[in-house]
Amino acid sequence: MGRKWRLWGALGVLAALAVGGLLGFIVLPVVQGSAAGIDAFTAICRAVGILPGSPARPTPPSQAMPQPVTQVAWTTATFEELYHADRANGARLAQEQCVSCHTLEGNTPDPSIPRNIGQSVFALYKQLHDFRSGSRVNETMSPLVKDLDDKQIADLAIYYGRLFRGAIDPEQSGRYVGIDIENVVSNGDVARGLPPCSACHAPRTGGPIETPTLTGQYAQYLEAQLKAFASGTRHNDTTTACAASPQS
Repeated sequence: MGRKWRLWGALGVLAALAVGGLLGFIVLPVVQGSAAGIDAFTAICRAVGILPGSPARPTPPSQAMPQPVTQVAWTTATFEELYHADRANGARLAQEQCVSCHTLEGNTPDPSIPRNIGQSVFALYKQLHDFRSGSRVNETMSPLVKDLDDKQIADLAIYYGRLFRGAIDPEQSGRYVGIDIENVVSNGDVARGLPPCSACHAPRTGGPIETPTLTGQYAQYLEAQLKAFASGTRHNDTTTACAASPQS
């Protein structure tokens, strides 16, 4: 009796292996291969490893053009550079090169130019570096910063980053855009995979250290940057993924 059960058990194991082999090495490869235009013999040979080729469907080639990316790395040396930056020299550089657009107070009246006042030191440092390296391009900023060294960039970032934002007229800094947009800013949009903007861009939030604060920024400037991210003309920050998300 015991010998009989052992025989049936062995036969059951062999049958399971045969069915598994049939499905894994013949049925599934043939079905998947036919969908990809591969004949049955080639599909089976690929499944058992005789012929190379996986996956069954060829990977489409990428048509994306290579783009320069940021060269800023938040190392101990970078933090030391910012910690020992010379704010007085930053004020001098601002007076020489930045005052005509950003004003010495960092509170430009031009809505197409970003306000520097109250901005993160790390955000300013990164964007200046990106303009210099070419990972972010602007016809005005790019030539202005191309000759600045790392210390001068740190000095400028410390100068503008230590200014405190004063009272700003809401009618000048932005406009009411409706409850749907306010909901995206505050809560995101699960259907489109969008996190809330405020999770990174509000003051004292947990986003990446270089994330700029958008509170009180000009609506015209923000709109232009979002369009640049969506079109791919600006690609030096992770905001590209949010701006390029399909609209509902």
